[in-house]
Amino acid sequence: MRSEVDRRRRPRLRLLAAAGAVLALTALAGCSSSTKEQAARFGMVAPASDRAPHMENLWTGAWIAALAVGVLVWGLIIFALIRFRRRSGDPEIPRQTRYHLPMEVLYTMVPFLIIGVLFFYTVRTQNSVMAKDATPDHTINVVGQKWSWTFNYMEAGNPDAGAVTTHESGTIESIPDLYLPLNKSVRFHLDSADVIHSFWVPAFYFKMDVIPGHPNQFDITPTKAGVFDGKCAEFCGTYHANMLFKVHVVPEAEYNAHLKKLKAEGKTGEVKAAKSVAALSTPSAAEKGSEPK
Repeated sequence: MRSEVDRRRRPRLRLLAAAGAVLALTALAGCSSSTKEQAARFGMVAPASDRAPHMENLWTGAWIAALAVGVLVWGLIIFALIRFRRRSGDPEIPRQTRYHLPMEVLYTMVPFLIIGVLFFYTVRTQNSVMAKDATPDHTINVVGQKWSWTFNYMEAGNPDAGAVTTHESGTIESIPDLYLPLNKSVRFHLDSADVIHSFWVPAFYFKMDVIPGHPNQFDITPTKAGVFDGKCAEFCGTYHANMLFKVHVVPEAEYNAHLKKLKAEGKTGEVKAAKSVAALSTPSAAEKGSEPK
């Protein structure tokens, strides 16, 4: 009786397996090389900083561990469903409780072991990512305010950049540009003029909160030239979605030229959080448009 039932089910299982394989191959064939590379990084964008490899290794390792555990758990569930399923002609339902001390100890200890390993690698990665250079090549003070950014280039001691501190401020209507020199270490000082924001450049694999009254800082070295997206990653109010900026990673000569351009435009001096707060008293055009009439 059982062999007859099994013979009937085998063609169905083979058909389902073949259909799944065809769908998987079709999906993979439609992917571009960049999509495949991103899939290999488990959804992360192409890295563009010296801290990215540390984060990518942790991210990939965590995904591999999660997939391995998932395959094992689902495999055991499917095995139990098939191996111990009730068949026609079987007597009454067997006893539903049974003790197996070694198995219970294993199921208790393995999760603790997995958590311990993940904790170890997380701490190690955090220490690597948060490490600071003794003498960074450049310093940029970032101020977050509702709902844009101000970038202060602290280059008063750099004659190649005009030997003066310059800044660029954005508005809701005008997204600011952040220029960074390629392969040069940059120290960011983060401060907020109002509420908690979060400074995030996805390609750098780095994000840090911008907290009023609690300045944060980190070091990073851009390793890939190009234009990258930056945004606020902490919901901060009505126009949070507009709190964007563009990151331009360029050769150092072009970086210096941009700062000289800011100097020529009269954008000199540092705009601190207190000054940004004062600027908030004047509503922007977007805010005026949202006010009831």
